[in-house]
Amino acid sequence: MDRARIEELFAPFAAVSVKRMFGGHGLYADGLFFAIEAGGEIYLKADRQSAARFQEAGSRPFVYQGKDRPITVSYWSLPDQALEDADELVRWATFAVDAARRAGPKRRISGAARRKAPNSPEKDC
Repeated sequence: MDRARIEELFAPFAAVSVKRMFGGHGLYADGLFFAIEAGGEIYLKADRQSAARFQEAGSRPFVYQGKDRPITVSYWSLPDQALEDADELVRWATFAVDAARRAGPKRRISGAARRKAPNSPEKDC
């Protein structure tokens, strides 16, 4: 699925930013990473509060092949009805953005901070 199709699909929800990643796309709304496009399919962010809704709607989790095993992440396929109905798309995209908001920003630890961590062999004495 190309950038233009993704933007068109989500237009009823919000103006989304679409960025290339790992052969697919990452989707952002209000600066929050809330969806992945991979292999022509959209996967929405889910968490403990929303994953059951996705499962009940017949969605599948996003799974990719890791180095030695399949890895399942907290993104679920966009329910089929959301591809046909703009109101449904808005509903599901809202669940995803809410999950992304609850997850909060990812903190990055700088190399210097890592070296000073309590279990680090390079910490200051």
